[in-house]
Amino acid sequence: MKLIKLDAIDSTNDFLKSLSSQEDVENFTVVTAENQTKGKGQVGGVWKSEVGKNLIMSILVKDFIFKNEDVFNLSLLTSLSVAEVLKSLNIPDIGIKWPNDILSYNKKLVGILIENTIKSDGRIVSVVGIGVNVNQTDFSELPTASSISVISGKTFDKEKLAVLIVEKLKEKIQLWKTSSESFWTDYFNFLFKKGVPTAFRDKNNQDFMGIIQGVSPIGKLQVLLEDDSVAEFEIKEVKMLY
Repeated sequence: MKLIKLDAIDSTNDFLKSLSSQEDVENFTVVTAENQTKGKGQVGGVWKSEVGKNLIMSILVKDFIFKNEDVFNLSLLTSLSVAEVLKSLNIPDIGIKWPNDILSYNKKLVGILIENTIKSDGRIVSVVGIGVNVNQTDFSELPTASSISVISGKTFDKEKLAVLIVEKLKEKIQLWKTSSESFWTDYFNFLFKKGVPTAFRDKNNQDFMGIIQGVSPIGKLQVLLEDDSVAEFEIKEVKMLY
């Protein structure tokens, strides 16, 4: 894989998007940074990371998504790839919190932000941003977060971890056409709080109880409500309280 290593950047996603708009960038090109000053999270959130301790990376993915209805497929494969790599490193109790956060013991280890650009010829080019808390140990300002080092008691090589994640993602993308059903099954098996009564908050700040049933093909969270109906929510419409 082609690897571009930066000391500091505002956003690896923005850097890779800009680069791919100016030149023909090789598929699965990876950008990493030791420090990211304007890291982005889901729904306008901010990704905070201690300098030099964590894996901050963006991956260019081309020729996989061909229509808007398929964008969640890349989110599914990315979260599944990261979850499986961490499990292979003996990180326990791994779960995927919809749509694609990776947790261990209810603590967030990984954030994923995928940004898609439609080119003038109609092609969809994706930049997959992944932030993994690797060797950071101080989470006093982030009580719901942890790192694979804290969880395991070991330190890890960030670049080796990046290679493992990219290779796993490439493998799954290549197998998608023949194995999509099994990948959905694997994703559901990792899904955090599936089948368990859980508190949620909707976009109107109203709290309610529900049970996660699954995720729709376009990525909406399916929740069984107290009146026995099943509602579907987009990411901006509901927040899980845990």
